[in-house]
This record gives sequence, C-alpha cells and structure tokens, in this order.
Amino acid sequence: MIGRARWSVTAVFFVNGCLVSSYLARIPSIKVEHQLSEGQLGIILTLFGAAALVSMQFVGSLVARSGSRRLIQVGLAALPILLAGVGLARNPVQLGVAVLLMGLVHGAVDVSMNAHAVAVERLREKPILNGCHAAWSVSAVLASLVSAAVTRAGVGIGPQFLVVAAVLLVAGQLATRNLLPPEADRSSGTTDGEQRTGWKSGWTRPVLIFGAMGFVVMIGEAAVISWSGVLLHESRGADLATAGLAFTAYTACQTAGRLIGDRLTERYGAAAVFRVAASVAMIGLGVVVAVPVWWMSIAGFGLVGLGGSVLLPLIFSAVGREGGTAAATAVSRLTTFTYAGVLIGPAVVGWIAVAAGLIWTFTGLLPLLAGVALNSRLLTRGSKEADAQLGASLGSGR
Repeated sequence: MIGRARWSVTAVFFVNGCLVSSYLARIPSIKVEHQLSEGQLGIILTLFGAAALVSMQFVGSLVARSGSRRLIQVGLAALPILLAGVGLARNPVQLGVAVLLMGLVHGAVDVSMNAHAVAVERLREKPILNGCHAAWSVSAVLASLVSAAVTRAGVGIGPQFLVVAAVLLVAGQLATRNLLPPEADRSSGTTDGEQRTGWKSGWTRPVLIFGAMGFVVMIGEAAVISWSGVLLHESRGADLATAGLAFTAYTACQTAGRLIGDRLTERYGAAAVFRVAASVAMIGLGVVVAVPVWWMSIAGFGLVGLGGSVLLPLIFSAVGREGGTAAATAVSRLTTFTYAGVLIGPAVVGWIAVAAGLIWTFTGLLPLLAGVALNSRLLTRGSKEADAQLGASLGSGR
C-alpha cells in the first residue's frame, strides 16, 4: 500500500504542476487576448497568489477532519474545470473570477499534497519529498514546452486549456486512486478532540523557524527566476538570447538535484545534505556576484539551482514531522511563508537594486543563505514514536 501511495502522490505533484504551469506559460497570450495593461495583468496575477495564501490558512483543519486524500481528489477535479474557465473567459472580469477560484483551489491542493507526501514519507521511513518536487519541476518544463509549441502553431488559449483540462481531469483522478486513507494524516499522541485546528493554530516556534527558512529559500528562488536574466544582460554584457540561459541552467540543475535528493538524504541524513546543499548554493551565488564573466555567471546560477533544489523539500519534510498531530496545519503554515517569499521576492529585489544595484542585492542573499545553513541541525528533529504508532494504527485499520 505504501509503495503504491508513494508513486500516487508523486503523480499528484506531476498533474498539479502541469495544470498550474499550463496557465502560467500562457500569461503573455492571456494579456494579448484580453488586451490587458501591465497594471491589469498585475492585478490578475496577484489574485492567484493572494487567493492561494488565503485558502492555505484553513486547509489544515479540513485535512484533520476529512483527510488530504479527499481534498486532493476534489481539488484535482476542480482545477481542470477552472483552467478551462480561464481559457473560455470573455472579458477581464470573468478572467479575474476564474483565476481567483483557481488560486483558492490550488492553495488547498498544494498544502494537501505536501501533507500527504509527508504522511507517506513517515510511514515509508524513507525520504520522498525531493522526488515529489522533482515531478512538479519536470511537469512544469513539459507544460512550458507544450505551451510554447501550441502558441507557435497559433492555437488560442481556449482550445489549449480545454484539451489540457480534459486530459488532466482523467489523469488527476487516476493519480489519486492509491493515496493513503484519511488516518494517514493523523499521528498518535493526542486524541482527535485535543488537536487544535483553525487558522489560529499551528504557529509554533519550530514552524515559525522553518517558515523563516522557507521564506529565505523562496526569496532566493524568486530572485533568480525574475532577475537572473536581467543581471546577465545588464551587469555581465550577455545578449538577450544568452541571458535567458541563466534561468535554463538554474531550472535544469534544480530538477537534477531533486531527482537524486531522496537517495542522498537516505544515505547521508537530512541535516548533512541540507548543510552541503546550502553551501553549494552559496558558492554558486558567490561566483555570480564575484566573477564578471557571463558564462561563469550561468554556471553559478546552475550551482544555485543544484544546491537550492533540496532545501525546500527537506524543510517540508521536517516541518511535517515537527507538526505532530497537526502535520497538515504545520505544512499549511510553512506554505504561507514560502508563497509570501515568491510573491514579494521579485519586488523586494527590484526595490533594493534601484538603490544598490543587482550585484550588491544578490550579494545580500549570501548571509541569509548562511543563516539557513546554520539551522540545518533542526532537520533531525521529529517524532519517531508518532511515526511508529501511526503505522500501527493504519495496520490495524483504525
């Protein structure tokens, strides 16, 4: 059961990545088709992220009541329909409503699938979070390539999203067939009545520390995604075509790192892998800011992607264990921090760069990463007793 659940939750990450990335990859086409100004597009994009953040505050309690499996099944049924709604929207108002609803559902699915992956990992007693996030990365690349091909072929967003929605609606339901039962989202130690749920719960000191670590990691990722090409072009003299290779190197190395991350974690331990990975990311960032050669900067961004690839999955794994009986709530709190980093990261980098320049702004990320690396020892914490009791409760069919 556990082996099938591992591949099932990995498939859930893949399907979710295809759905969200299909939308993100066609944002330029959406802007043109609806004749949106930069300000209007900014509002549409903000609606998605803000809605996801809001829904994340309540998902933990829903998982505690109904289990992550049910939420994932409902979410992966709703997301394709909402994606089709985005494609069929006839005006900016309809588009905004569809994007808002899509953000709400995606926020719930994001927390639920990470919580479920944590539960599978606890029962399996082997790391799987890196593999799950690797599946999301691979699906994002695949969806981007498909979107680029259909855009070049002149296919509109409506027809594309309808086809994608139909395929992924079926794929999503198939992917959830072997997920764990609701009991997997509960660990022993307190009774159901003692579990604190709701939007005020889960803000424990360990979760806040892990949240701060995740926030820094995602600030760095958002900075690379949004500003690496600009840095390469304006500060290293690369042409526009070459500047895009910074993001390519980062994404490719990030995916490669996640594909091997679980095996490395199983062999050397989470704390050691986290510490070395953060150091690799710092070395890469050091190359970017210290060596004024464009191809070395590309290599540096590749190292940032390789080292940073395992950091967030390992933090998710640790916070899920630290959360004890309310693992889903703890995961939802962490996701709040990471989404906040993604949302404000590009803007913060831009504001600081106006005053200090991009090179010094990226240099400022080094001490933040060092602080994350110094907290690697926290990743060894967790409740082994709860894991064992959870396995016993599932085995007894409780």
